[in-house]
Amino acid sequence: MSEKPKRQGAGRRLRNYFLTGLIIVAPLAITAYLTWTFIGWVDSWVKPYIPSIYNPDYYLPFAVPGFGLLTALVLITMIGFLTANLVGRSIIAFGESLLDRMPLVRSLYKGLKQIFQTVLAEQSSSFKQAGLIEYPRRGLWSIVFIATDTKGEVDHRLPEHESISVFLPTTPNPTSGFLLFVPRKDILILDMSVEEAAKMVISAGLVAPDFPKKEPLQPATKVKLKQPQPK
Repeated sequence: MSEKPKRQGAGRRLRNYFLTGLIIVAPLAITAYLTWTFIGWVDSWVKPYIPSIYNPDYYLPFAVPGFGLLTALVLITMIGFLTANLVGRSIIAFGESLLDRMPLVRSLYKGLKQIFQTVLAEQSSSFKQAGLIEYPRRGLWSIVFIATDTKGEVDHRLPEHESISVFLPTTPNPTSGFLLFVPRKDILILDMSVEEAAKMVISAGLVAPDFPKKEPLQPATKVKLKQPQPK
């Protein structure tokens, strides 16, 4: 009769060992696979345009992974350096003026440019904080990413003078969600980083950053007032 509990205990330990190993190996394997796939995708785009004399694959019996990605990074950096001066800005302005004459391309280019400027610009303060708002109704709270102060016509039309544009992500895919314009006074700013908040959204609340636990409220004690001393 005593062998059955021992077998169940051994099976449970093996199961726990397997799940622990899976938690460690799966993220590493997926990250390595996605990284390798991205490097191969960039190489397949860039390497065909590299002259053979500069391509190490021409001299070696095997392909050098990542050389196309390195070349793309160098070229993008050089383009950014060249467009930082007056001549480069003039060329960019001329190219954008040509794109403005193309109806479909114009809308696509302006939209993509605005997205990249908002996400990658150093002066942008987008998605630097996480917060809580009462959504979808009072008493229910949702995590949001603080984008920026509401601007333009939306800010002018809103009755609240101080409103903030926030992004409400969905679970488990935080890349989709809703853009909300919330009064500043209705947002509860969190101490956790945006990355920690994103992990919490992706895991549906199962992964949460460490935070000091709230101390239980102590019962109120009566304070004895000192009696005035007789003179």
